[in-house]
Amino acid sequence: MTGPDVPRCSWVGPDPLYRDYHDAEWGVPQHDSRMLWEMLMLEGFQAGLSWITILRKREGFRAAFAGFDPDKVAAFGPDDVERLMADPGIVRARAKIEATIRGAHIYRAMRDAGEDFAAYVWSFAPDGPIIGDGKSFPTRTPLSEAISKDLKKRGFKFVGPTIVYAWMQAIGMVDDHAVHCFRRVGA
Repeated sequence: MTGPDVPRCSWVGPDPLYRDYHDAEWGVPQHDSRMLWEMLMLEGFQAGLSWITILRKREGFRAAFAGFDPDKVAAFGPDDVERLMADPGIVRARAKIEATIRGAHIYRAMRDAGEDFAAYVWSFAPDGPIIGDGKSFPTRTPLSEAISKDLKKRGFKFVGPTIVYAWMQAIGMVDDHAVHCFRRVGA
């Protein structure tokens, strides 16, 4: 079921890019470690902006950050930061760029210590996706606060509870599709 006239979550709006993201990706449980990390980094770039801005630049981000390959991003140095600051295909915010490079180092350290990022992420929802009521849409929860706290303890930046909750929705840890949405579980 796709197309412009199917019932969707109200945040989607008319933009086909947003529609496609909602219909195929948002709220779908993601278990690929690299993709979970990419989405966390993109959510950090979204801070203070709209998600559609990030979606429109996502391919630019992927090109600029070597496909979000943590090993390649961890090797970025000062020249790469300057290159990224000059790249109009991404959000040019030095603190967010540096946080992404730092995030790659943290991801690698976790992996090198035998900790799979996907297993880490899903350890917060061991019974699978959390299904919202489809009527109320929090911007943060006690669980997003706990995950945020743990990510910060590990050294991640731009991972406040609101950003983390948006990430939880994006990666399918939380299913917050509206009651009327065709993507809602059981719809």
